[in-house]
Amino acid sequence: MKKVLLTSTALVMTAGVAVAEMSMSASATLTYGNFGTGDFRPGDAATAGTSAAAYAASIAGAVDPDNPTDDELAAATAAARAIGATDATWSSEADLDISGSGGGGTLTYSATLELDESGEAQGAFTVSTGGLTFVYDENDIGGLTTVGNDGEDDNTGDYKVSYSAGGLSASYETDTTSEDTLINLGYAMGDLSIGLEMSENDNADGGDATATTTVGYTMGAATISLEADDADGWDTSVAYANGATTMTVGADSDDVYSVALDYASGDMTFSASQEFNEGDATTFGVSYTAGDMTFTAAYDSGNEGRFGDEAETVINASYAVDGATIAAKANDQDEVELSMSFSF
Repeated sequence: MKKVLLTSTALVMTAGVAVAEMSMSASATLTYGNFGTGDFRPGDAATAGTSAAAYAASIAGAVDPDNPTDDELAAATAAARAIGATDATWSSEADLDISGSGGGGTLTYSATLELDESGEAQGAFTVSTGGLTFVYDENDIGGLTTVGNDGEDDNTGDYKVSYSAGGLSASYETDTTSEDTLINLGYAMGDLSIGLEMSENDNADGGDATATTTVGYTMGAATISLEADDADGWDTSVAYANGATTMTVGADSDDVYSVALDYASGDMTFSASQEFNEGDATTFGVSYTAGDMTFTAAYDSGNEGRFGDEAETVINASYAVDGATIAAKANDQDEVELSMSFSF
């Protein structure tokens, strides 16, 4: 979003020590479509009191209804729960964002207030000193997530404390409603990086935590990555970069092997990947930028049955002209959207 400073106030507490500033920006969008309106029926096989075997048997071609495969059960669940997108409608919104910041050589701080047609909402509140930072932003931090009713991930984290100094980093994030927590520790030294993540992210009180260790090492054009958790899961990959092309091969504890290719040249980027053995997910994406016009297309067979930006196939196009942005997007779930946005 283009930000234009409408109002600016500077309060000098002590010359060169403390400064407070305030700024405002506004935007408006006119939209026609139904993008992201697809939903899932509440509940699944467990909450509906239906056995997994009976659930899978509802899918034609189930080999053994008394012992369904993971693929058969997943297909049955998606088919039974999915609801199509609603009819396309017109909508509009106008937003006014007010932000303030201040501080001096020791302490800095900032806060935001968002005003729109649905009312007012407080944005992120941040306080920093040295390498220590505290952020409060209810249900919007980003590390802790849960799958929403539309199949897309929703943020649940409320506040986060982080620290960094030299190659050392550490953070603690929590959701005050569910008491989910996410702790990250990291250290980087030259071409070597080491990380430890401890996560309790089941959106319920008293859930079990999972500890995951990651190691990365770069040798010239090759990068080696290894990840392992205390639930006997692991994932490893090797990426090799040659000019505009990067090739990555990987394997994990589920006996899934993968190959990925990324290519960038001028205004064009391309990516593709394929899983083998127990996995069979296929992805590819392409993007092209020419002046004020941008076009992207993405496909991920692992997102079958999802809606919005996380649908199996998503296409986006946009064009910027005279301060306005005209955009269109669609997916394989019969969701479309046409919009015109302005910044003030």
